[in-house]
Amino acid sequence: MRSAARPSRVDRVVARFAEQFGFDAIERQDVVWREQPGDLSAFTQDAMAGRVPPVAGAGAKSPQQGAPVRLLGRLAQAGVGPTTAGARPEWMRVRARFGDGFLEVKRLVRDLDLHTVCESAGCPNIFECWADRTATFMILGERCTRACGFCLVDTHKPLPVDPGEPDRVARAVKTMGLEHAVITCVARDDLADGGASVFAETIAAIRRTSPATRVEVLISDCHGDRAALDAIFAARPNVLAHNLETVARLQRAARPSAAYARSLAVLARASDAGLVTKSSVILGMGETEDEVVGALADLRGVGVDIVTLGQYLQPSNRHLPVARWWTPEEFARLAREGERLGFAHVESGPLVRSSYHARRGLEQASGQDTSPFVAAVPT
Repeated sequence: MRSAARPSRVDRVVARFAEQFGFDAIERQDVVWREQPGDLSAFTQDAMAGRVPPVAGAGAKSPQQGAPVRLLGRLAQAGVGPTTAGARPEWMRVRARFGDGFLEVKRLVRDLDLHTVCESAGCPNIFECWADRTATFMILGERCTRACGFCLVDTHKPLPVDPGEPDRVARAVKTMGLEHAVITCVARDDLADGGASVFAETIAAIRRTSPATRVEVLISDCHGDRAALDAIFAARPNVLAHNLETVARLQRAARPSAAYARSLAVLARASDAGLVTKSSVILGMGETEDEVVGALADLRGVGVDIVTLGQYLQPSNRHLPVARWWTPEEFARLAREGERLGFAHVESGPLVRSSYHARRGLEQASGQDTSPFVAAVPT
C-alpha cells in the first residue's frame, strides 16, 4: 500500500496530465492487479506450472471441498471493506412458477443432454424465460477453467469436447421453434482456441436446421487470440456478446483470469468486424455509480451496441459478498445514462441478466424495432 505522503507514479502521471492539459477535474479508474497464485483456479495454477491436474472423479477435490479463493483479500486491495448489505429486498424476490412451458423446456434439455446457463448460473429469470420456451444454451461442457468470484458454474478440469454437442443444440433450437437463440460457454483455457471452433460449428449447425433463427453468442475472451476470435467472427453471429462484468477497479477481485482492457479489445474487434455487439455489467460488488457510468462510456467508446445491467446475487457463501442492493430507481437512472451515451438498447434492472429480452435488443440495435428506447426495470 502507498503512503498518502508519497504519491505513486500513477498519482504523479495523473497530476501531470491534468496540469499539462489544463483540466480542473479528470476521470480516473484504477485497475488493481497483483496476480497471486491463490487468486486463480486450481486448473489454471496447474496449467501455468506445467502440471497435469487429476481428472474429476478420480480423487480430485472440488472447489467446494478445498480452501476458498481469497476473495475478501482481493476486495480489500480494491478498496472494498467488510460489507453489510442486509437481507434481500422485496424487489429481488422471484416466485417459482413450474408451468407446462417450464417443464417442457426442462425435459428437452435433459433428453438432449444439454447444459444451460439458466441452471448452471442460477439465473433468477429461469421461470419466466423457460415458460416462454427460451433458454440460453451453454456449450463446451459445464466445467469452467476459471474461478470468477461471482459465478456459480463449476470450476475444475473439464471433460473432452463433445463433437455431437453443436448438432444437439441445433436440434433443441429447431424443436423449440426459436426465432432467437442464445449460445454461451464455459471458459476453456485448456483448448488451443478457447473453444472458438465449437462456437463456429454450433452457429453453422443452427443455420443448417433453422435458417431463419437469429443466433446470439456470448463468448469468453479466448485470451485475446486473433485467430480464435476471427473464427467466431467469420461465422457471422447476429449478435456477438462478451461481458465486461464489473468496473475497472474490481476486475481482479471478480475475474482474476480476465482483464478489463482485453475484454474491451475483444468487443472493439467484433465491432470493427461489422457485428452487432453486446456486453453486461453486474452491480452490487462494491462499485460506485461514477465507476459504472465510466464502464458504460468505455463500452460505448469501443462500439458496443447493446448493454445490460443487473443486480449481483451471491451464489454461495464462498463467493463475493453483496456489497449493496441497487434500487430500481438507480437502475432506471443508469438506463437513461446509457441512452444518453448512444447505446441502441439498454436493459437495466435488478433481475436483468445478459440474455434477458435478447431478441428485443437485437431488433432495436438493427433498426427492426423502431419503437422508443426501452429500458427494462423488472420488479
